[in-house]
Amino acid sequence: MAERNDLSIYDGAAEQWWSDEIRWVRTLKNLVPARMRWFSRHVRWTGKRVLDVGCAGGFMAEALAGAGAEVTGIDPAEKALKAARAHAARNGLSISYDRGSGENLPYDDGTYDAVVCVDVLEHVDDPLRVLAEAARVLRPGGRFFYDTINRNVVARLLAVGMAENVIGLLPKGAHDPEMFLRPAELEQGMRQVGLDPEARTGLGPRGVNRRGDLVFGRLPGSAVQYMGVARKLA
Repeated sequence: MAERNDLSIYDGAAEQWWSDEIRWVRTLKNLVPARMRWFSRHVRWTGKRVLDVGCAGGFMAEALAGAGAEVTGIDPAEKALKAARAHAARNGLSISYDRGSGENLPYDDGTYDAVVCVDVLEHVDDPLRVLAEAARVLRPGGRFFYDTINRNVVARLLAVGMAENVIGLLPKGAHDPEMFLRPAELEQGMRQVGLDPEARTGLGPRGVNRRGDLVFGRLPGSAVQYMGVARKLA
């Protein structure tokens, strides 16, 4: 049986991160436009200082930089960070990349206008600690943007049973379904650390592109994958 919540997959794919040769990495890349469309309803990125927590090889960080943000990415996967730095340099993007974890962010209080945390909360041992750190480094009124996976039978079946074990959309062992987060408990955690949930929506497949990969977009329900935004209280 594959190890669950196997984070070594990010460094393992680092050398091909931007090559479009690995299907599951393309899936992560294909999620970015849908996230950006919805997140951008809630903030104007131009000139904003933004922290991308769990940036891996830089897909989300580069999209944020392309929207005009001043971006810092942080991740524990050193090889993925190396790929992110190299790709940003080749494309003339000024993105800072640091090695570290969401549980212990090496930044001062109130440093950022926005914190983005996608494909992360379902992988960490202490989500509340990550939320607290995100709240700490946000300025009052700053926004916390996230997506994660719901914890229920349907999400387990689709995100693990189908995506990992049947169609190979994700590597086997990528997720531990016991670490998935119900929206109510996640929003309760946000309130505990001074983040006020403002909006939430579903995120999932909306079609297939010419390569046969899924295209993602906003969905009406939060049964499987969902994304949201919260505001740092003063």
